[in-house]
Amino acid sequence: MAKKRTKSKPTPAKKRLSLKLSKQNKIILGSLLIVLSIALFFSFISYYFTWQEDQSMLSEFKDRNAAASNLLNKFGASVSHFFMYKGFGLASFAFPLLLAVTGLYLFLGLDRKGLIGKWIWGLTGIIWISVALGFFAIEQPLLGGLIGYEMNDFLQDYTGKIGVFLLLLFILMVILVRLFNFTPEGIATYFRSQRQNIKSDFKGPKQKKKPVVSDDDGSIELSMDTDTPVKIDTYTHKKDIPPLQQEAGLDVNLPQEEDTDLDLKVEQVTVEKEEKDIKADKLVKDFGEFDPKLELGNYKFPPLDLLEQHGASGGITINQEELEENKNKIVSTLKNYKIGIAQIKATIGPTVTLYEIVPEAGIRISKIKNLEDDIALSLAALGIRIIAPIPGKGTIGIEVPNKNATIVSMRSVIASNKFQKAEMELPIAFGKTISNETFVVDLAKMPHMLMAGATGQGKSVGLNAVITSLLYKKHPAEVKFILVDPKKVELTLYNKIERHFLAKLPDSDEAIITDNTKVINTLNSLCIEMDNRYELLKIAMVRNIKEYNVKFKARKLNPNDGHKFLPYIVLVIDEFADLIMTAGKEVETPIARLAQLARAIGIHLIIATQRPSVNVITGIIKANFPARIAFRVTSKIDSRTILDAQGADQLIGRGDMLFTQGNDVTRLQCAFVDTPEVGKITEYIGSQRAYPDAHLLPEYVGEDSGTGIDYDISDRDVMFRDAAEVIVTAQQGSASLIQRKLKLGYNRAGRIIDQLEAAGIVGPFEGSKARQVLVPDILALEQLLQNETK
Repeated sequence: MAKKRTKSKPTPAKKRLSLKLSKQNKIILGSLLIVLSIALFFSFISYYFTWQEDQSMLSEFKDRNAAASNLLNKFGASVSHFFMYKGFGLASFAFPLLLAVTGLYLFLGLDRKGLIGKWIWGLTGIIWISVALGFFAIEQPLLGGLIGYEMNDFLQDYTGKIGVFLLLLFILMVILVRLFNFTPEGIATYFRSQRQNIKSDFKGPKQKKKPVVSDDDGSIELSMDTDTPVKIDTYTHKKDIPPLQQEAGLDVNLPQEEDTDLDLKVEQVTVEKEEKDIKADKLVKDFGEFDPKLELGNYKFPPLDLLEQHGASGGITINQEELEENKNKIVSTLKNYKIGIAQIKATIGPTVTLYEIVPEAGIRISKIKNLEDDIALSLAALGIRIIAPIPGKGTIGIEVPNKNATIVSMRSVIASNKFQKAEMELPIAFGKTISNETFVVDLAKMPHMLMAGATGQGKSVGLNAVITSLLYKKHPAEVKFILVDPKKVELTLYNKIERHFLAKLPDSDEAIITDNTKVINTLNSLCIEMDNRYELLKIAMVRNIKEYNVKFKARKLNPNDGHKFLPYIVLVIDEFADLIMTAGKEVETPIARLAQLARAIGIHLIIATQRPSVNVITGIIKANFPARIAFRVTSKIDSRTILDAQGADQLIGRGDMLFTQGNDVTRLQCAFVDTPEVGKITEYIGSQRAYPDAHLLPEYVGEDSGTGIDYDISDRDVMFRDAAEVIVTAQQGSASLIQRKLKLGYNRAGRIIDQLEAAGIVGPFEGSKARQVLVPDILALEQLLQNETK
């Protein structure tokens, strides 16, 4: 029996000892909890910045090569996902705090009586905050976590929103009463004290108090007005403090500071205005600024309904399986060549997806660049393009075409805020970037644009997108187009807006130029317009068209002196190579002049061709076209010819393009605008009130058109006499009149005008004005012709 008693006694003692920890174990466990709390805290903070990037990594936790963006890598990403997303959301930050408090209790050996209470109230607060965030921020699940969201949803099913709100309010009241001794009397006392403080602040000026010396340490306590500057001297002992006594009946006059605020009289220097500026100010005051839109004041911009919503209206559809498959193939292909990847992420665009990879340290970029064909083979995709490195980023980009490309409609681009709110002179919405952002540029800042690409890759659609952008943004008084269309079918739709937006020669029947021989006269006429505009800018003493128009609107330029509002002129040439083949040097010279000089006076060129080789576009012209657009081409040499860089040969066509303005190359999906849509827009604009005629360019007479050349009577045209009668009857000397009345071609009518000048029937060429008719009537004409035959 004694043996049994000795065995049974130590059992509870052993159990009691097993619950206690030695001082060393407490310090170790406390340190562990403190370190764990710090790790959780930084993991949670990092989670709110990196959770999107780490989503795909959660399934690859066992893969050692997979890396997370969280500060504590995969551990931090997984734990944060568990607590923040699947747990209590923001309220989870209380867990590191509770663990840190517990660790400090163990580390310092404090009494643990109140520790359980802290955990109970801490968990209660965590649940309350989680449910409250789930209730008030239901659209932000990361704030309240999955538990807060589900508990809120469960409670609302039984009590409704009001019931959940009342329950949260009751639990908050319990927490305030039990933890912070919240009572109505305490609130009343607090408000009374605050009211007393406010009353004392609004009382009269306070009296200065004498310094009071405390009995403990000899420090001086001062009470004074904040407005009075006081110099405080510090004394070490009480006996060093000078006595502050005032003699009886002694008036102390403190010296007042001299008033240094002298009155500064500022005489305003009046700038004497010139007489014309005074008149301009008076006109502006009486009539307001000149409004170039006034003549077509009721003009309405085309509505968005005229454009169709091509493709899916909801934007880009993300195919998660395709992304994962491409990612795995890229990683495995690079692994085969012993190239490790530290990080990879995808940016999905309408046509292509950009995979940004960060290679491991020590990997040469050129090694990845050389694997372009191998990656294309593994992905079985057309048009793989590697950007190594991406400018401005420490990553390498691999552009992979999407299996199901999204059409970018012109409607979505025009309707975007970026285009609608663009503060540009000539805004152009090209399409969307890889990151699905609308790409808008200013043609006035380019200042000229070269567009190139193989046949059928989207050049004509690109030109339509440029013109459509300007039609949706600019008034007919602000911009004019000169359209050159050798194909005769691409730009003919814009004939309907001839009297609104188009410019042409005075003697031309059609505004859209399809005959290559007329292009020469138009370009030379544009050079005359350029010279005339520069002359106006010189007289107005301004440097560019923007300053000139501002000055003209302010009525500081007299129209009687030849000044007028200058609209922007955009020259669009399709199939430029065909023009060079037929006209050659006669086209090259005026194009070169315009490219070099026309920027400041608002004339901008857009040239489209298949391949801008040296024999098509010379170096002088090309140097003045910093903005380049490249659609798909067939070879790397063609890509270098257009962009001075590779990449255009790896595009996938159908509007896929590269844009550069002299710096970085941007990949875009050109907005698609169909022919019926352009027809609707031009029909809508053409049905409105228009100007009497298209914008007339200065008349140009070529070197072979005869100014003062004597023609032999026998060499005269058979229609010479009929033409002379038409001119004299109408008293208007122009080739276009002869063309219309006698149904002749332009070249023949021009020769007849030269013969009439040689015969003394019409006067010499006078620029944009019609020639003066020197013969007053038909009788005088008959007399003149009879005298010639004698």
